[in-house]
Amino acid sequence: MKTNYLSIAAITAYLKRKFDADPYLERVYLTGEISNFRLRPNHQYFSLKDDQAKISAVMFKQAFSKINFTPQEGMKVLVIGRISLFESTGNYQLYVEHMEPDGVGALYQAYAQLKEKLAKEGLFARPKRELPRFPKRIAVVTSPSGAVIRDIITTVQRRYPIAQIVLYPTVVQGEKATADIVKNLERIAAAGNFDTVIVGRGGGSIEDLWPFNEEAVARMIANMPIPIISSVGHETDTTIADLVADVRAATPTAAAELAVPVLTQEIVAIKEKQLRLEQAFLRQLEYRKQRYAALANSYILRQPERLYESKIQKVDLLTQRIQQHMATRISRETERMNHVFYRLSPQRMESNVKQKQQELQYHTARLQQAITQSMAQKQQHANQTIQALDLLSPLKIMSRGYSYAIKQEQIVRSINQLSPQDQLTLHLSDGQAIVEVVDIEKGHEDESTNI
Repeated sequence: MKTNYLSIAAITAYLKRKFDADPYLERVYLTGEISNFRLRPNHQYFSLKDDQAKISAVMFKQAFSKINFTPQEGMKVLVIGRISLFESTGNYQLYVEHMEPDGVGALYQAYAQLKEKLAKEGLFARPKRELPRFPKRIAVVTSPSGAVIRDIITTVQRRYPIAQIVLYPTVVQGEKATADIVKNLERIAAAGNFDTVIVGRGGGSIEDLWPFNEEAVARMIANMPIPIISSVGHETDTTIADLVADVRAATPTAAAELAVPVLTQEIVAIKEKQLRLEQAFLRQLEYRKQRYAALANSYILRQPERLYESKIQKVDLLTQRIQQHMATRISRETERMNHVFYRLSPQRMESNVKQKQQELQYHTARLQQAITQSMAQKQQHANQTIQALDLLSPLKIMSRGYSYAIKQEQIVRSINQLSPQDQLTLHLSDGQAIVEVVDIEKGHEDESTNI
């Protein structure tokens, strides 16, 4: 019997026909959370998910233009559409014809607004507190009936059984959860005897996790004096409490692993350090023993007097040098004092006085001789200067028959200054005369003019 093989396109077309012909898939009403959404200019491609499944979705431009809000990542929506098969990839997907926000859309918007507010305040960027390496007491804020506390207890007992776990039973869902979480954190802070705090709950919808997105819880976590590990929801869920906490854990088990070390590994590490310490001590002890043996066999301990022989010789040498130096110094000072006494003796003083008197007389005679000689030179120079001045004196010239005339207190230098009947004062070598100009005769340029 011959087998008929179908092509991929044929089987895909057949399946697409099945989807399109199914009356239950031609119009479906779904609720879910938007995932993988990125706003595109034309058609929108994204996914819808819940806690257990996810479906691909497409919303064409015409249908998308009719909605009155902007979809956002994490927003819970109500959609109407049809299920069909996309032949090129062989994937089934939801073709969305209508979309409107579910009640969770408002919650997500409130989450985004609070996140932005706290980020601007620097609540997320503040320095994180370091978890203690070896905690003694761990406080756990969670529901007493959930799997969270069981996972934490199991993990801590397996890894670090010497740590004490104290459960603070807390409502982690619903209207009373926020106040209960804050109250228990305040009780832990007031107790002051805990090393680490774990705040956690299991997964759920955004409504279930909403108490951990409240501002009061976020600020209480930030103000806690004790390091806090947050383990809320699944790994894909991120709450405000996760962002504010010092450490975020994906699961309760991971939170417990972050809170405590592995005791067996720590014991092994302690034993290794103990062994290294013992070996180091033994090496030091052996070294000290060798040093002791070397010192015990040294000549200093066997013949201690040899330690001082060189010192004694050095002391003797220095004593001898000091004595020689003192003797030389005393001799030199004695000689200097004898010389001073000789210079200060009466005979020496009288001889010095006579010598100084003779020197004074000699220098006095020389000084008088120098003064007389200098006076004679100065007198001669003065006489020569007087003779030179006398030769240059106008009176000397006038004694040879020269004179000069004054008109109105001015010396007459040219006949151009004179007029007939001018009265002049004529200065002669032995007196003055008042004269009157009778006539003026001009002479040649190379001749003198007489008045």
